[in-house]
Amino acid sequence: MTQAKLTIVADENIPALEEYFGDLGNLIRAPGRTLSRDQLAGADILLVRSVTRVNEALLEGTPVRFVGSCTIGTDHMDTDWLEAQGIAWSAAPGCNANSVVEYVFCALATLGVDWGGRSFGIVGCGNVGGLLQRRLHALNIPCAVYDPWLPDNPDAADLDSVLRQDVICLHAPLVKGGPHPSFHMIGAEQLAQIKDGAVLISAGRGAVVDNRALLQALREGRRFTTVLDVWENEPDIDTELLELVDIGTPHIAGYSLDGKLAGTRMIREALEGAGIFSSPRPSMGEGLGERARPRSRRDAELELGAPSANFSAMAELLLQIYDPRDDDRRLRAAAQSDTPMAQAFDQLRREYPERLEFSHYRADAAALADTQRQQLAVLGLE
Repeated sequence: MTQAKLTIVADENIPALEEYFGDLGNLIRAPGRTLSRDQLAGADILLVRSVTRVNEALLEGTPVRFVGSCTIGTDHMDTDWLEAQGIAWSAAPGCNANSVVEYVFCALATLGVDWGGRSFGIVGCGNVGGLLQRRLHALNIPCAVYDPWLPDNPDAADLDSVLRQDVICLHAPLVKGGPHPSFHMIGAEQLAQIKDGAVLISAGRGAVVDNRALLQALREGRRFTTVLDVWENEPDIDTELLELVDIGTPHIAGYSLDGKLAGTRMIREALEGAGIFSSPRPSMGEGLGERARPRSRRDAELELGAPSANFSAMAELLLQIYDPRDDDRRLRAAAQSDTPMAQAFDQLRREYPERLEFSHYRADAAALADTQRQQLAVLGLE
């Protein structure tokens, strides 16, 4: 089969498709949420994100021979069925890990929570949780990790211990069966263990938290701060729960342009490795690598003084790069509009503004104390 004959059907939200796959043949973009079997009648390659259920119902009887998911996680793919049918597949683990970790720190900056004086609990220590753990170690911040698949983790702890920390970050994949299911891992009993004043950040998979139990806990006045980027029943999320959380965003923690481009690139590399099609790597730059590096607008205006003021300056600097409150406002406005919630949620993701990661910005080192320079270096901001 020659390259010119290949037909590629891809989620319309995947960036740089032409650059990474255009040399292989005909590209057809489609909404990933509503992708149907009829749309794959002539497809050789299917490229998706996490919103497309890839299973027998979608692919049976189609000529698709390779499925690439340009994002982390595989809970949306029936990989056993794909392998039984001889259909090669790949995801892009870790492609947006840095983006999610930066979201965590920006959320804390928004809330005014000085991470330097807190203990962290991490649920799920894969690519995202593992990167967060390494950043915390580099910042000399204590953390406890619950991941039953990694019993030898140096910070391993039971779930109860993790839930007693000051900042609890949920990054577990969604697993419904097997010895360690994560579906509704955080229910009413677990929520009751979170102490007053703690921060709960969920940026993995929505159904790891029992959203009805969380809604009830917040209704009853539980006094922990809640940041939700992922929700049960996306895109038709619970708008009453949205009203009660402190920060709510439309599953965009990993939506940096860097992370999305990395996902596209990783799937092209996986296609080459699968050896199904003749697919020499196209000659191109690495996307963002050739761009000019923008500078933060207000670096020189930051004034650092006492430790509390130092954190305020750090927080202000991060929020100049990415402020989760912007996404929170857009989601709440969408919930109040006449557009159905499911449609509005997907529209926010489809039209998400370009977001660059910290490494594309530079801080004015002369205006920073040594401790701030060290923290910025750990976070990736030069």
